[in-house]
Amino acid sequence: MSVIYDKIALIGLGLIASSMALAIKRAGLAREITGYARSQQTRDIAREIDLCTVCDTAADAVRDADLVVLCVPVGAMAAVMADIAPALKPGATLSDVGSVKKAVIDAVGPHVPAGVHFVPAHPLAGTEHSGPRAGFAELYDNRWCIIVPAEGSDPAAVARLADLWRGMGANVDEMDAEHHDLVLAVTSHTPHLIAYTMVGVADDLSRVTDSEVIKYSAAGFRDFTRIAASDPTMWRDVFLSNKEATLEILGRFTEELFALQRAIRTEDGDHLHDYFTRTRAIRRGIIEAGQDTDAPNFGRAVKPR
Repeated sequence: MSVIYDKIALIGLGLIASSMALAIKRAGLAREITGYARSQQTRDIAREIDLCTVCDTAADAVRDADLVVLCVPVGAMAAVMADIAPALKPGATLSDVGSVKKAVIDAVGPHVPAGVHFVPAHPLAGTEHSGPRAGFAELYDNRWCIIVPAEGSDPAAVARLADLWRGMGANVDEMDAEHHDLVLAVTSHTPHLIAYTMVGVADDLSRVTDSEVIKYSAAGFRDFTRIAASDPTMWRDVFLSNKEATLEILGRFTEELFALQRAIRTEDGDHLHDYFTRTRAIRRGIIEAGQDTDAPNFGRAVKPR
């Protein structure tokens, strides 16, 4: 791949940003990568592993950058954007990696200076780990990045950002913000909430001890609740920012759960078998689409850093 941006600035240096930096380096997509994290400890780690050129202020990181990517929790984006806005150069592209899009557009949009192209995006990739050491260049390989152009987004800026994500190994699609938030409420947000809840149920069930939950976690509980180890700050912000769509899908989930409860109570085996057969086919479709594998970490080795 050839260079797409001369300078890319990453604001926030957790799993997503560190994986971006490594994927960009792998493909030679930028001549320079700068980064900033609020935590001094995170900045020190990023310097230690030579992730990128780490700056001590966000404004220093974004100065003269052709692309700036906000990789901070959704709830922090407005404040970060207000801080860096004066340092953004005309003609630069501003993007993000937030799991919610309408709230990001509402929070960031008013702070975008004239002449800066705002192109929100969301890579559908991650692990339960966090921090700069958790990143690996293969994170985005064969995963999807959804680009959600804001009103008036420059088509050339959108196409250039899409090329970057493809260069990092991702497949690219476009959606409007409202549809994105509904789709993600189904595929990510509500499943995370249910996983957190299941761990909470196990914790509250006094007849099952914590040691038994840990010791006897077979594949069902272990695999289903893996995502409950994800960053709590990020997920707090996701649920508060996408509450309408999440509550809609959670209501539908509750209705389905009540129907299954009724089938179990009335010993309606035909209903259970038909339901499991239909949902099994959807699960198989996910595997056939190449979006899952039995290999750990989606078959992508994380090299020690």
